[in-house]
Amino acid sequence: MISSTASAFDLPDHLAHKAVPALVEADERHFAAIAHRLDETLAEITHQLEDTRRARAGTGRAALDRDLEVHRLTARLRALSRFGLDLCLGQVVAQDDPEPLYVGRLGLTDADGRRLLVDWRSPAAEPFFGATHANPMGLVSRRRYRWTHGRVRDYWDEVFTTEGLTSHAGALDDQSAFIASLGTSRTSRMRDVLGTIAADQDAIIRAGSRRPLVVDGGPGTGKTVVALHRTAYLLYSDPRLGHRKGGVLFVGPHQPYLAYVSDVLPSLGEEGVRTCTVRDLLPEGATAVDEADAEVGRLKSDARMAEAVEPAVGLYEQPPHETLEVTTPWGDVALTARDWAEAFDAREPGTPHNEAREQVWEAVVALLVDRVADRSGGDGWDDDEDAWDDDDATGEDEFDAYGITTADPHAEYRRALTTDAVLLEAFSRAWPLLEATDLVGDLWTVPAYLRRCAPWLTRDEVARLRRDDPTAWTVADLPLLDAMRQRLGDPEASRRRARREASAAAERARMADVVADLIASDDSEMRVMSMLRGQDLTSALVDDAEVPVADPDLLAGPFAHVVVDEAQELTDAEWQMLLRRCPSRSLTIVGDRAQARHGFTESWEERLARVGLDRVDLAPLTVNYRMPEEVMAEAEPVIRAAIPDANVPTSVRSTGLPVRHGGVAELGTVLQEWLTAHAEGVACVIGGPSFDGTDRVRSLTPVLAKGLEFDLVVLVDPDGFGDGIEGAVDRYVAMTRATQQLVVLTSG
Repeated sequence: MISSTASAFDLPDHLAHKAVPALVEADERHFAAIAHRLDETLAEITHQLEDTRRARAGTGRAALDRDLEVHRLTARLRALSRFGLDLCLGQVVAQDDPEPLYVGRLGLTDADGRRLLVDWRSPAAEPFFGATHANPMGLVSRRRYRWTHGRVRDYWDEVFTTEGLTSHAGALDDQSAFIASLGTSRTSRMRDVLGTIAADQDAIIRAGSRRPLVVDGGPGTGKTVVALHRTAYLLYSDPRLGHRKGGVLFVGPHQPYLAYVSDVLPSLGEEGVRTCTVRDLLPEGATAVDEADAEVGRLKSDARMAEAVEPAVGLYEQPPHETLEVTTPWGDVALTARDWAEAFDAREPGTPHNEAREQVWEAVVALLVDRVADRSGGDGWDDDEDAWDDDDATGEDEFDAYGITTADPHAEYRRALTTDAVLLEAFSRAWPLLEATDLVGDLWTVPAYLRRCAPWLTRDEVARLRRDDPTAWTVADLPLLDAMRQRLGDPEASRRRARREASAAAERARMADVVADLIASDDSEMRVMSMLRGQDLTSALVDDAEVPVADPDLLAGPFAHVVVDEAQELTDAEWQMLLRRCPSRSLTIVGDRAQARHGFTESWEERLARVGLDRVDLAPLTVNYRMPEEVMAEAEPVIRAAIPDANVPTSVRSTGLPVRHGGVAELGTVLQEWLTAHAEGVACVIGGPSFDGTDRVRSLTPVLAKGLEFDLVVLVDPDGFGDGIEGAVDRYVAMTRATQQLVVLTSG
């Protein structure tokens, strides 16, 4: 329960001037109303959830709707339970309305429909984030709260008119809430920053999603903050992107990054977003290693490699040229080369190879059934009437008492053909089930196969791509594996379908016995059961929705929107992996050209046009909120020496702590001094593989540190990170992880 009587404010003594009633009384009353309504709402949702769970599940669509309602209520309950009064981010007063408008993580109304909180993503909340003195967006004042353990420990007022100055003068600060928050200690998870989103960031968060949007910004500009909050905003505001319509996929650079940001989306009320790295898109990514040969990696990263897929699969879709003789109880029938070709053409365009196998098989069987029927003749079936001819030569009733066909020659022909070992073996050779891993492995181990499928490669390049172990997967193999898997489809699909059909057939047979027993035991005068066609009653008793189906690949897509962070690192081939999962081409692309380890000499527009995104919008971020001036003054020359036109952002704050230099032997001393002086916060040693790391001091490579932030960063022998663009980028990235202090230790 949330107390509606205790004060929501817990201001320290040095902020006593902000605790005067004239400044906080209205907030206290409003917070009390929020607390009361939260208690009511949590109780209501809990009861609704209990009632829904107790309700009969039903079958088919009814069961799905019930499960979705349980999911919706559970998510709402979890979101509300994560917070108390700190659901409220702040309030604004507009020039045309003296009543404050309170902005929250979620919307909340009281029992009478009065608006207590507006969702931060709603249009009404936009001025709270977007107003500046240059563009006040109709505001008189804005107040932001800093919450600690459910109580307000500080708040900041900003005024945009002289009227606002009159009522808020006692709470004005030299620094904005956002700048003041930057000095707080970091943790192992990204801090909650929703209440202090800056105007330039908010404009990008709320931008439309019809076209790809590139968020370009240097270190510390809040690119990741924008990417995460934009994800939550789009799910709320764009009806095309709801979870039931594909939802959003969020792609990050590595697992430490995903762990670091894992709390952000749930704190924004969005728990259904799929998050992954490029590696996670395929099961082989879990064990794939980096490509040892840079030239091999370059060849595999070419988007043209996907063009090798079609000829590679096409070799297995050539109809046989020989006639197949099939023996049946009604005589031998022939399947000619022309018949094979006709059956192969029966595949619906775009159907993956393994899934099309059933279509081709059905076409083969249909051809042979017709041929057997023509050969046997006199089957009693009237094709014109699509019914049995009761006057056929047998003179027997072709239906049993339950309305179930007992003498269907076509069914007998089909049964005989679909169990014929010779036909089954011939078809398996003609249209085999294929595994993507087998075909890609063949490309790397059979040079003639690779030359045929990728004719643009030279003989030397083909030789360089050859390897002895077909399944020694590297990260560079993943895009081709992905393209091949999409073209082939699931080799288990037809087997699962067959099992489902067998399960359903067995259930229908069992229910047919039930129907027979019901009819046989019906001693009513009207013999009601006998009036029902057996097949109709059987169908009514069999619930096809209960037939087990396989879980889909949750990362296979398609997704309505894809967000890509650190996008400057993606190769052309990796971009193809993501675009296959986003047919709408609705993307948020977040990155920094100066942080591309392998260079990024083009513009974003040129780079993306090369992978098929011709029309993109560009949104630059140029203000560095994270790194102090002292750190950026040291980092800027490092990157400009390698990339003169690097987009180096401008820092807006200073810590007064100069960058410290020393020898590697000082590592232990540096860390101990910092730990002693700081009871909170996290540090990171970058480039010291012999250092194991602790709960508060991480040990990472420059690559795995990308996207993260730490109070203290200690670089160990940064000159050893490498030469050229890659080395310069790694040093720049490592240095710009520090939010408070940077220490550089060298061996020399």
